[in-house]
Amino acid sequence: MALHLGIVGGSAEGAALCYRTICQEGAGHFGAHGHPEVSMHTPSLAGYVACLERGDLVGVGELMLDSARKLTRIGAQLLICPDNTFHQAYDWVTERIDTPWLHIADCVVEQARAGGHRRLGLLGTTWLVESDVYPTKLAGQGLDLVRPNADDRREVGRIIMEELVPGHVREPSVRFLLETIERLDQAGCDAVILGCTELPLVIDDGNACLPTLDSTRLLARAALRRAARDAA
Repeated sequence: MALHLGIVGGSAEGAALCYRTICQEGAGHFGAHGHPEVSMHTPSLAGYVACLERGDLVGVGELMLDSARKLTRIGAQLLICPDNTFHQAYDWVTERIDTPWLHIADCVVEQARAGGHRRLGLLGTTWLVESDVYPTKLAGQGLDLVRPNADDRREVGRIIMEELVPGHVREPSVRFLLETIERLDQAGCDAVILGCTELPLVIDDGNACLPTLDSTRLLARAALRRAARDAA
């Protein structure tokens, strides 16, 4: 029997994309209209943002853990969190619950290596880009990480939190994101990590000058493969 997947959600757009990917691509593993059982819990995003703004990663972890425990109580057997930024609290959370998790950066690293990429740019919230979430995972696999410059980080972070998270798409902002990727290309990157769950809604291989590593869909696909493997 396929594993029951639990999504520890944060922002609505990103959690929805993760859920849709699992359900829409499940047919490739489980046949027409098939997908594993999926449950999702999302507390108010305002609680997460308040914790991040004051640098309270334990608070972020407590919110994630509360969701994880609720999902486990209703049967979830494998947990995923599509919010890259929250993974700063990943170790704190996983030490406090026995249910297995997939780490979003592990899924990105696996795809980067499969694609032969060696030097990766990173787009995401300022909280994520300035954290160790991706540097630690990439360095462990001999991959290089390039962050946008400070001005680009701030503007990308603003676009994410003020526009994309509430579901607003503005052409000048999309153009700025693409220009930021161009600057990462000029810095020698051979791919860019879309390290925010909303970024794949406006950026993909069709409009970016570098190959994109869509962390949200990569996580969802890894969870699908794991669920299908256990159903075999």
